[in-house]
Amino acid sequence: MLKYFLPNEHAKSIFEITPERLKQKGIKGIITDLDNTLIEWDRPLATPEVVRWFEQMKQSGIQVTVVSNNNKKRVEAFAKPLGIPFIFEARKPLTRAFQQALHDMKLKKEEVVVIGDQLLTDVFGGNRIGLHTILVVPVAQTDGFFTRINRNIERKILNMMRKKGMIHWE
Repeated sequence: MLKYFLPNEHAKSIFEITPERLKQKGIKGIITDLDNTLIEWDRPLATPEVVRWFEQMKQSGIQVTVVSNNNKKRVEAFAKPLGIPFIFEARKPLTRAFQQALHDMKLKKEEVVVIGDQLLTDVFGGNRIGLHTILVVPVAQTDGFFTRINRNIERKILNMMRKKGMIHWE
């Protein structure tokens, strides 16, 4: 069961994930979380660095879709000015939103990565349908109420994985 919570990769931030690296693996699409993955959960708009990251992906022919559990107002306010497709109220780790993103991008599972900061939503959801998952360090030290609950559970899962020698990025 723990394998469903284990990401395929770990990165300190999205900025370590480059188009060149993705293309070497045959990746043509990214499903990314929003809050604490791309920007702080309480920051409304993309930073200039995040805008450049999106532009690099687009120029390299890599599609990006934001898939967030947050509400339409929050996700649309971030994604619409950037022209990035998005799915809100995704209910991750359920797989419907991941499947919808794959369908919308017209890509196969092998051509897409999931990037997120949470084991219980992003990694678990992506792993459940066989997507390559990349766990990033949260960009903020604070979280919303429900995410704080998830982080406590995640710590326990990470400790179990450490004891079993499953974590190789620390």
